[in-house]
Amino acid sequence: MVKTWLITGSSRGLGRALAEAVLAAGDNLVATARNTSGLEDLADRYPAQVILRPLDVTDHVAAEAAVNVAVERFGRLDVLANVAGYGNLGPIEDTSIEDFRAQIGANLFGPIYLSKAAIPIMRVQGSGHILNFSSVGGRIGSTGRAAYSAAKFGVEGFSEVMVTELAPLGVKVTVFEPGGFRTDFAGSSQTIHEIRPEYDATVGQAARFQLDYNGKQPGDPAKAAQVILRVVGMDDPPIRLLLGSDALKVVQAADARKTAADRKWSTLSASTDFVAAKT
Repeated sequence: MVKTWLITGSSRGLGRALAEAVLAAGDNLVATARNTSGLEDLADRYPAQVILRPLDVTDHVAAEAAVNVAVERFGRLDVLANVAGYGNLGPIEDTSIEDFRAQIGANLFGPIYLSKAAIPIMRVQGSGHILNFSSVGGRIGSTGRAAYSAAKFGVEGFSEVMVTELAPLGVKVTVFEPGGFRTDFAGSSQTIHEIRPEYDATVGQAARFQLDYNGKQPGDPAKAAQVILRVVGMDDPPIRLLLGSDALKVVQAADARKTAADRKWSTLSASTDFVAAKT
């Protein structure tokens, strides 16, 4: 069956790779981005399958309108892929409130707005799949990326709730957690703020690593796109899926440390339980 997709952040990175894979597979697509000029080649190659739609994911009215376009043109919406996002790098102390709001708006409220717009359509259809793109930074607090990690942790929690609410309606939810991929996430899509000397050993080190790692990341966006298509084709897809060998390594080590810490402090944790008075 031909599926209809809506992908945010389609103009570059994982979003662009996924858009190309979806169209090559014969599916229909509403390709959205803040600026769709970089997507015109897709419209030329797949005129019957693709609609280009400018979209600022922080605008909930525009988000609902984009979802409605999919239904008006193709009759349904089968897959919503919330890919759009970015993360600046700098100490919490020197990250402005405006920057916090902007990053959380794009990375967390964007998926919330699009999902809320898509859910009624999928509920009536009795089917659908919402793909929320988190990050390794949604499982581990990333030094220098407080706003980004705060948003991605929020995406994880929001998605878990959707799983429980939407499963009885026939709607699936999957959270993808990429590690480092060779996209422009660490390039033009981020701003590295000035880092004062007091944070050189922490945030400064994170910034230097990011700059050195850029272009050397193990993740291949085209391979990730094929994995995503495979997941969408599953009857029982994973709720979470790490993407990349580096993501596996880092998150598995962090999870082991958390489990060990929970075990170490379990007696103290349990000591807060109410104890009924003896009679």
